[in-house]
Amino acid sequence: MRQIFFDTETTGLNPESGDRVVDIGLVEMVNRQLTGRHLHFYLNPERDMPEEAFRVHGLSSEFLADKPKFAQIVDEFLAFIEGAELVAHNAAFDVGFINAELKRCGRAPLHECVDNVLDTLLMARDMFPGKANSLDALCRRLEVDNSNRGLHGAVKDAELLAEVYIRLTRGQDSLVIDDSASSSQGQGGEMVVAAIDFSAFDLPVITPTPEELALHDKVLVDLDKASGGKRIWQVAATA
Repeated sequence: MRQIFFDTETTGLNPESGDRVVDIGLVEMVNRQLTGRHLHFYLNPERDMPEEAFRVHGLSSEFLADKPKFAQIVDEFLAFIEGAELVAHNAAFDVGFINAELKRCGRAPLHECVDNVLDTLLMARDMFPGKANSLDALCRRLEVDNSNRGLHGAVKDAELLAEVYIRLTRGQDSLVIDDSASSSQGQGGEMVVAAIDFSAFDLPVITPTPEELALHDKVLVDLDKASGGKRIWQVAATA
């Protein structure tokens, strides 16, 4: 699966009242692995920068004055996201702004270019009802390092979102680019991994301490709460 994690920074909150996109960050993931491919644009919004927006992202009218307009980068942007699943935090906001920019260029809306749009804010609200689910809050809860985030920036936020998504979906602990020499591409682009004979390894069995067992039980309880009581491991154990 090819996914594009993306974020925007804008001049305000409402594209219908003339607010524009000033920063777009896109980060590619394929089969839950970051590929190292990303796309980033600073954009000239063709209007002033309100002070409230400047305090959020630090992008001034002077800095953006010589940057390209959205119409100048739209083809590159659309080519990068074509056919992918877009993943954004509070996707309605980012998609709404991008669609407004596409409309100004006479282009079709995003849903006609991409496979799907996934909103991690809705995912987080389902998993952590009643709790703060901003990107910063999720980074703290899921132990994603956002210490160098500072002002909001589209590429940095897209990278953090990719890490948050992996932890939300509990696929792995961190993201790495897979360039291992032990794997190769077979016909049709599928990944071929060299077989490993595990019988050659003498693996020690480490007995958990009572404290570790207690922590394990706590994790299972937290998982049970997050799934809405849909656990299966205890059912299987007593069947």
